[in-house]
Amino acid sequence: MHLGLFTAAFPDATLTEVADFAATNGYQALELAAWPQDNGAERRYSGVCHVPTETLDADGAAAIRTLLDERGLSISSLGFYPNVFDPDAAIAQAAREHLPHVFRAASLLGVDVVGTFVGRNPAHSVPNAFEDVKAVWPGLIASAREHNVAVAFENCPMIFSQDEWPGGKNLAYSPAIWRELFRLLPGDDVGLNLDPSHLVWQMIDIERVVREFAPKILHVHAKDLEIDRDGLYDEGVMSLGMGWQVPRLPGLGEVRWDRFIAALFRHGYDGVVSVEHEDRSFEGSRELVERGFLIARDAIKPYLH
Repeated sequence: MHLGLFTAAFPDATLTEVADFAATNGYQALELAAWPQDNGAERRYSGVCHVPTETLDADGAAAIRTLLDERGLSISSLGFYPNVFDPDAAIAQAAREHLPHVFRAASLLGVDVVGTFVGRNPAHSVPNAFEDVKAVWPGLIASAREHNVAVAFENCPMIFSQDEWPGGKNLAYSPAIWRELFRLLPGDDVGLNLDPSHLVWQMIDIERVVREFAPKILHVHAKDLEIDRDGLYDEGVMSLGMGWQVPRLPGLGEVRWDRFIAALFRHGYDGVVSVEHEDRSFEGSRELVERGFLIARDAIKPYLH
């Protein structure tokens, strides 16, 4: 396995600057943030663009590959995490229109995985959300296949605030849902971008997930999670994590990284483990963000060989 990082934590840095930091600090791969250029997204860690997917051509792709090759870095995936079922129809449509650009760009770059969300209208029940999936995702999967790119759904429920209540903005959060999702969207090129942090507060057995879904793990996010016990006491589990799920850097939360990585090895995953930095304690300046990635590196890299 190799250690990577998701570039979305560097919204104001150029790709060259991110690559220089990664290469000189023990990282081996980048997951390139691939939102539309100048899209004005307001959610934290969204709206970042380190690859111009809409305008990328063969020469531009070759230049990016050369930049990274010279630093000994690979590209683990392109990452674009929108909500194709956003209640705002214009936002949903824009996401659906941008994903094919990301698939095309991945193909030009020689990248075989795109990480994304399946999405969800938070007002829709799970059965209704699956009807939405059947209406939209087969066409998007077909677009990915035209470019020989696999689609890896991240398992974040996307419920952090009242505007995401009650269902969250991403359906693909639990084993029962993954089973149905993969029944509706069959194929080895449809799977998970597995983030263990989202399993912690749902009390889902991380090692069991790896065991059951190993063939579907196409990419891995490394993020940790702290359960704020005072927040849990105040809000209770019926709040669905709001007020007590706290994203942390790997090593600063409750994920057993030795056991998780052991399970990945045991069940055949040998790809990139990509650090997704969403820890508010290490935000606010480039220096703090970089310190965060160094903490994550020191927590995970001893297990990756």
